[in-house]
Amino acid sequence: MDDVLTIGEVAARSGVATSALRFYEDQGLIRSARTDSGHRRYPRAVIRRVAFIVFAQKIGLSLVEIRSELARLPHNRVPERADWAGLSASWTKRIRERIAELERLEAGLTNCIGCGCLSLDRCQFVNPGDRAGRQGPGPRAWVSPRKWPAG
Repeated sequence: MDDVLTIGEVAARSGVATSALRFYEDQGLIRSARTDSGHRRYPRAVIRRVAFIVFAQKIGLSLVEIRSELARLPHNRVPERADWAGLSASWTKRIRERIAELERLEAGLTNCIGCGCLSLDRCQFVNPGDRAGRQGPGPRAWVSPRKWPAG
């Protein structure tokens, strides 16, 4: 049967471990049929879904969000380029926000981690009087960067 793949074949083609494929199936992200002996058989189109799952995780989507996105795909045919483009169109903003967050993290690596602890020499200038601490615990510059430091 050329139209179906074993779990090992899907793992080899997708680069995703068989344990992850079983997990994705348990989470309702992908589906398989079972043979009489209980072995999983996946349609070839599952490789695209697995690639989508991996990509979506890399940009920060949760499994709940991924499941919701996958539910928007057609069930009566193999998803086409337009279907995938429709799903990913709203991600541009999310990716840009993630890039901005990573750039803030990079800039803070040597200066301040935004915790309000005043333990680094520069903090007395960046966070005088522990202004960040008044806004709550944790790394305030990363939790709510638009609000810190407050005056």
